[in-house]
Amino acid sequence: MGQHVETSSSDYVKGFVASLILTVIPFYLAYTKALPNGVTYALLFGCAIVQILVHFKYFLHMEAKTSEGQWNIVSLAFTAIIVLILIAGSVWIIYNMTANMKL
Repeated sequence: MGQHVETSSSDYVKGFVASLILTVIPFYLAYTKALPNGVTYALLFGCAIVQILVHFKYFLHMEAKTSEGQWNIVSLAFTAIIVLILIAGSVWIIYNMTANMKL
């Protein structure tokens, strides 16, 4: 059925340390307000994307090396598209309802 992914505890430690660093950086930037807002938002977004990738690699073991891994990535992409469609549709509906309301 599925292939077993060999992981060592060092992989989990690497993932944990990377996640910890990618969490501390945005908190520090937001707390100290050391950079302009636009730069801070860009760095927050960048750290979030990298952290998602770290979680996929080290904790969810999503790699495209096997056929099962490829199907997992396709499933993830499909789920992301559906979620984006739902969010965009909801925002569109709420915006149109607000614009068309007459008080």
